[in-house]
Amino acid sequence: MKLLVRNLDRSTTQEALKSLFQEFGAVQSCNLVMDKDTGASKGFGFVEMPKQGEAKAAIKNLNNKTVNNSKIRVKKAEEKNP
Repeated sequence: MKLLVRNLDRSTTQEALKSLFQEFGAVQSCNLVMDKDTGASKGFGFVEMPKQGEAKAAIKNLNNKTVNNSKIRVKKAEEKNP
């Protein structure tokens, strides 16, 4: 299940984001979205977890959790329509 993580503190690293979600299960991929010009975090990213139950546990436990002084929001990512 692909999850959208929003409102991340700009100093949050991809490794920190991955380890946050690994508390709830296996993380298949973790992608922090970066600004092409500055190389700085845009404050959101995607985490993919292969097991739906683990992904749902991560959503339940991490949505509205304060991480690095920012209250993050976690939800299932919407599929892009071509």
